[in-house]
Amino acid sequence: MKAARGRGRGGWQQADLPSAEDAQAWFSGRLPDGWFTGSPEVTCDRDEIVVVGELPALETEHPDTDAGRADAAAAEAGRIARFREETRDRRIEIARQAEARYRRKVAWGARLGGTTELFTTLSVPVMTRLRQPERLVLDTLVDAGVARSRSDALSWSVRLVGRHADDWLAELRSAMARVDDLRAQGPS
Repeated sequence: MKAARGRGRGGWQQADLPSAEDAQAWFSGRLPDGWFTGSPEVTCDRDEIVVVGELPALETEHPDTDAGRADAAAAEAGRIARFREETRDRRIEIARQAEARYRRKVAWGARLGGTTELFTTLSVPVMTRLRQPERLVLDTLVDAGVARSRSDALSWSVRLVGRHADDWLAELRSAMARVDDLRAQGPS
């Protein structure tokens, strides 16, 4: 988990933002015992920290039929909703502490079986300039009913690329971390 990097090809990147490299460990140590079955998954960017934990398995078995799978999904959603309500005050308290420490908003989520729900995550506007060929792609997605607007189409496209380029993005992040390490070793 790297913090923003300062000036670069992408422009100003909130260089004074504190590092969130220890956020995984901090949340693992800070969360009450019994909330999750192991350490939560903690994901950071320069705007937000998202904490998602696995809830204890349901005790009820559901048959492997359409009705059974629907019942299992409903039970998982209900259990996640119960967790959300029962832990709200403590999550707010922990989020405030983390926001003071890392200067980022904190969002929460829970996973149970095949169901994952995120609670009140940020939606951050991103300014971009697109030339006509890129705008035509977005307009095609809107005209085809895949997206409601250019903004929605751009968001859909980013999710699609992220889903299909995970390995490449992981390698790129690793390379960027190595560059950060080399910069830190150089003269100041």
